[in-house]
Amino acid sequence: MFVTRPLIAKLFAATSLTLIAAPAFAKVGDPIPLGEDASLDLQLATRLRYEVVDQANFPDDAEALTLRARLGAELALGNFKALVEGEGTAALSGRYNDTLAFNGVEPYPVVADPENLELNRLQVSYLKDGNGITVGRQRINLGNQRFVGSVGWRQNEQTFDAVRGQFKSGVFSADATYAISQRTIFGVDSPNAFFDGDLILLNAGIDTTSLDATAFAYVIDYDSRAAMASETYGLIASYSHTFGPGISAKLTGSYASQTDTGINPVDYKADYILAEASGTVAGFTLLASYEELGSDGGRAAFQTPLATAHAFQGWADLFLTTPANGVVDYQVSLKKSVTLPALGAVSAQVAYHQFDSAFESLDYGSEWDASLGFRLGPVNLLAKFADYNADQFGNDVQKVWLQAEWGF
Repeated sequence: MFVTRPLIAKLFAATSLTLIAAPAFAKVGDPIPLGEDASLDLQLATRLRYEVVDQANFPDDAEALTLRARLGAELALGNFKALVEGEGTAALSGRYNDTLAFNGVEPYPVVADPENLELNRLQVSYLKDGNGITVGRQRINLGNQRFVGSVGWRQNEQTFDAVRGQFKSGVFSADATYAISQRTIFGVDSPNAFFDGDLILLNAGIDTTSLDATAFAYVIDYDSRAAMASETYGLIASYSHTFGPGISAKLTGSYASQTDTGINPVDYKADYILAEASGTVAGFTLLASYEELGSDGGRAAFQTPLATAHAFQGWADLFLTTPANGVVDYQVSLKKSVTLPALGAVSAQVAYHQFDSAFESLDYGSEWDASLGFRLGPVNLLAKFADYNADQFGNDVQKVWLQAEWGF
């Protein structure tokens, strides 16, 4: 689906005029009634972020001050909906490598938030009680987004040109997607703006009070991204139990097997393993996990090219692409959420990662991560920090983020 920038600008303008002309009786953020079973929902999501990256192998630190806005309108007619949404990112400070080659060689580390203006979503859907179909450019988040997600951390969202069907009956649910294009986070000016192919994404499982289990199959047959063409089949299951007020525990396990497919020139097989345990007492949540993205003798490793990868294996993003020797992540984290009169819900987290290779027993390095988030009036505020200490992989990296979000 190709849409020109002038057309996107017109969509932004038209939606902005609709916002101004909205009836006085409709609160900001509430759907506007248009008649029986018909409404118009105007949507706005803004994010201002300051990101600093200190990377040992670069002479200068990256400093990125970016502003992202998504503006959309969703027309609902009963269970039918039509959504159009534009997305724009502006760089208020350009002291960073935005990944766009035509900007020249930059003495800064990468911050993957290039200036961009594009059509983010354009979809029609019919959904009732968890059953239905969605067609068009859409956001797809499956499970914990370890294999398929919208990469919501970056300013420019990942979407898919796809047909998606969803089914739910009692505790059973199924989700099937056929996509012809992955629209990446790198923006319309990038040579990696999109990757076409035949993408088949299947989930099916049960979700009860204590047990959540899902079988999945992901066939990623790219037209041009040869090294990432793969087939993945696996299972993830979680069991949770509440012992009393404020006391609970959860166990999660996952296994998947990945092989090459399509135009991938490497014949390989690699495994994915996750073992995770967490417990909550008095608002404190302690988690310990082992996650392995395996390797086939160092020739190729288990890859997750559709994932929201920032949420896994450390916020410094050293392992967005799995090294050929694979990666093992030993993680321990502690979270605490409290409610304060002036700030509402305040959430703090600290995590430690030890990274090793899955093949050849290399000590890659270690990482500390920390975050603090709270809401001030209508604005969500977040501070994050990541400190990766390299041993046998990459370079020392420190990252700091300060972020404010507002929308309706």
